Amino acid sequence: MRKFILLLCIATFMISCGGSKKVTSSRTIRPKPNRTIITSTERSITKVVIPDDVVEEPKEKPLPVLSYKDKIQRYIYEFSEIAKSEMKTYGIPASITLAQGILESGAGYGELTQRAKNHFGIKCHEWTGDRVYHDDDRSQECFRKYKAASESFRDHSLFLRDRKRYSRLFTFNKKDYKSWARGLREAGYATDKKYPQKLISIIERYQLTKYDDEVLGRRAPKTEDNDVDKVITVITTVPNNTAYTVQKGDTLYSISRRYKISVKELKTYNKLVDNHIKIGQVLKVTAADQEEEEDFN
Repeated sequence: MRKFILLLCIATFMISCGGSKKVTSSRTIRPKPNRTIITSTERSITKVVIPDDVVEEPKEKPLPVLSYKDKIQRYIYEFSEIAKSEMKTYGIPASITLAQGILESGAGYGELTQRAKNHFGIKCHEWTGDRVYHDDDRSQECFRKYKAASESFRDHSLFLRDRKRYSRLFTFNKKDYKSWARGLREAGYATDKKYPQKLISIIERYQLTKYDDEVLGRRAPKTEDNDVDKVITVITTVPNNTAYTVQKGDTLYSISRRYKISVKELKTYNKLVDNHIKIGQVLKVTAADQEEEEDFN
């Protein structure tokens, strides 16, 4: 009996000791990472929009400084062939085309001509091509812009041919430049009341009808010796490389072009104080110490 009680006490003691042990786990509990919420903030970007029709114009070589008379001679030399070609195709007298070009473009030196190669002051109207804005009768009027002068001459021909108000012009004789000049004003091409007289004056002073005669196959009338300054021709023969004898129809500009020198140089070589020359006058076309003609090509 005593043994039973002793065993019971030992068992009770062992059970009570085993229940007091703490149970540990070998599993490691990892801390949960903090959740970071990233919110994107919208950046405002300002874009500079450049219109498609705004094009930076390339800088062109400036034209030479000339007197107004020499500017006109230069203009005729450069564009007479185009005017004759337009006359053959569309029937507009070359003299009228040249006179209008000289007057409207300032002999090629006008701002509109320099910016847009517009030689005739033609405004946009129904034009869908390139354009520029220029002060004329009103501020910042729209004018047509061309890539080349020849395009301006062609558009001028089409402008007159395709508009009904100019149809009467084509009933005039191609030799009757005075009727063409007056008809342009009457049809509303220009607002200047003296427009016809200005065209006629240019045609007669520079004898532009000779280009009409060339197209029509007529021989140009002979001019008097004292009209030498009014005639513009191109030299086709060269006597020698150091001097040239002035012929009828020569000008300082035409001679300088032929010998590839400037008018200023030609005047310096010959100690000229103005642009007047006379038939038979011998002009030096090279510097005194220059043996050969300078090659500018």
